[in-house]
Amino acid sequence: MTSDLPIRTLLARILDWEDAHVSLDKAVADIPVELRGTRPATAPYSCWELLEHIRIAQHDILDFCVNPDYEEMAWPADYWPSSSEPPSANAWTESIEHCKRDRRALQALVNDPAIELDARIPHGSGQTYLRELLLVADHNTYHVGQIVLVRKMLGAWPS
Repeated sequence: MTSDLPIRTLLARILDWEDAHVSLDKAVADIPVELRGTRPATAPYSCWELLEHIRIAQHDILDFCVNPDYEEMAWPADYWPSSSEPPSANAWTESIEHCKRDRRALQALVNDPAIELDARIPHGSGQTYLRELLLVADHNTYHVGQIVLVRKMLGAWPS
């Protein structure tokens, strides 16, 4: 029997790595407060909307993986914030911290030897833990790239 430790290590890393792109942590670092809710003229989202979407979707996938009483959310209404701007001064920081907390929980799930990565999630409809973990990594990477693009459009990306 071969160990699945190398794949688990890679999966845990892929949730926040920077091998081929910027991490979420770096993408959201040092964005001026006055630009967090600003949509560039030709962009459909602000950095806040993208950050919150990442947080909401990542939390939803984590909940799906671990909660036998999981209830599906409505797409797209439940996956995006209602405003382009953070609702409070603390909302930005809280969203980032929530992303980090859920990322650590996903990494713990990856590293739990009791979880068979290719096993179907018991309350799902055929999804495996591996599929959901790769979905989070792929989804987050896509939207982190959008955050970087919005920052560049706003002149708020370090050169």
